[in-house]
Amino acid sequence: MPLDTDTLEQFLDTVRRFVRERLVPLEMQVSQTDEVPQETIAEMRELGLFGLSIPETYGGIGLSMSEEVRVVQELGWTSPAFRSVFGTNVGIGSQGIIIDGTDEQKQAWLPRLASGELISSFALTEPEAGSDAGSLRTSARREGDHYVLNGSKRYITNAPHAGVFTVMARTDPETPGARGVSAFIVPRESPGLSVGPHDRKMGQQGAHTADVNFDDVPVPAANLIGGVEGQGFKTAMKVLDRGRLHMGAIANGIAERLIEECVRYASERKQFSKPIGEHQLVQAMLADCRTEAYAGRTMVADAARRFDDGENIATEAACCKYFCTEMVGRVADRAVQIFGGAGYMAEYPIERFYRDVRLLRIYEGTSQVQQIVIARNMMRDAASN
Repeated sequence: MPLDTDTLEQFLDTVRRFVRERLVPLEMQVSQTDEVPQETIAEMRELGLFGLSIPETYGGIGLSMSEEVRVVQELGWTSPAFRSVFGTNVGIGSQGIIIDGTDEQKQAWLPRLASGELISSFALTEPEAGSDAGSLRTSARREGDHYVLNGSKRYITNAPHAGVFTVMARTDPETPGARGVSAFIVPRESPGLSVGPHDRKMGQQGAHTADVNFDDVPVPAANLIGGVEGQGFKTAMKVLDRGRLHMGAIANGIAERLIEECVRYASERKQFSKPIGEHQLVQAMLADCRTEAYAGRTMVADAARRFDDGENIATEAACCKYFCTEMVGRVADRAVQIFGGAGYMAEYPIERFYRDVRLLRIYEGTSQVQQIVIARNMMRDAASN
């Protein structure tokens, strides 16, 4: 049930003030310490950010897709490390349970995810399986009333802090590709489950990823999502449309922050006796940023509305993820150019955002995967007509 207009606007205003007054001042600290302060995470819980997309029945806010992208765009106005703290609870860490979980699984896990009591992680990527997710090797062998998991996952977001993992594992070794893959809810305290040290990354300090290893990990059969084997990959695909719109919205929010920084700097910085914003080639870069950001924002709003109306938006969601994440990369590059030498210095936020946004074109489906999805859907639609 969508929020009424006044309630939504009040919530957006609260998030906007939280981002600007509480998070933006912490950006440099988080970058230097590689850690989001615990008191800030507690404030996120109080605001309900961990339960944005989880239904009210289970303690969440239950935002529609159109509402979620507006909130996420506000959150994108600051370092993406902050959103990453609760991003998996909002997206891939909870949506599989929401979409395909049994009633018992929803009752057991969703309230704790919505409150932020638990942080979730989505464990799909492996050393030999990334974009080719159907080639994953982690196995789940049935033994009586439980499964035994063996294998390793790589670059798993929030793994160092997760209390529960949604794990994709192969239950049918005889069936190649995605059809033999199932999804499991695996508590962190499960015997044989271990998490490696968090990775050192190019950017997004404060947002942690790590390897997750499974060594004869017992998982109750009741934790097989949906209670049906071989549906794990289908569950993952169902989650992707919403996740791709979410990522497009984050990219749009960061683009808006970069544009504001650029306009401010171009108004103040003088060269040749006038602000650089009065020079036509700088104006051209500003205009390109604004035009592309507007296009991205409009794309995401349209696709989110279609999603809420029940349309199949697999192509549109891929378009949004592809265009918006590539777009913010171009905006960040122009921002460095507009700032000149200052844009290369850590004293200004531009250098950090330039590194941070590079990841958006890789995770939750690379730009090249989005291109393949878009083109394949186009060819399939043409054949069916």
